[in-house]
Parts: sequence; structure tokens; C-alpha cells
Amino acid sequence: MQNKINSTGSTTSLTNSSSKELLKNMKNETATELGLANYNSTDKGNLTSRQNGYVGGYMTKKLVQYAEEHMKNSQMQ
Repeated sequence: MQNKINSTGSTTSLTNSSSKELLKNMKNETATELGLANYNSTDKGNLTSRQNGYVGGYMTKKLVQYAEEHMKNSQMQ
């Protein structure tokens, strides 16, 4: 299990490998949608900051949209 320190100074962790795998797949799918083929095997140092930033930014946007939809659906039930 890998621990990381978040912005508040506390540690967070992905508790299972399936979560890590899902995020890895999402990153690759997002990169492909943005026209960055073979992102998984690409040396990220050869990409521009903008290209790498787009991938993370769009992943964040998708995750926020998913959370909003999930909360909205939870309130309707």
C-alpha cells in the first residue's frame, strides 16, 4: 500500500490494487481521447507540460462529473 501526504498534511492511500488499476486505465483512456497514443509506454519527460497537464485536468474533470452525478442520483433515491 502506498501512502501519500495530501495538502492538509495527512496521509492518504489507495487501499486496493483495483483502484490503482482503474485510475491507470482512466489515465490511458483520457490520453487516447486527447490524441496521445500509447500514453502508458510514452516517456512523459518527452511530452510538454501542457500535454501532461491536459491528461490530469481532464481526469479530474471526469471524476468531478462522476461524483456530482452520483451525489445527485443518491439524493433522488
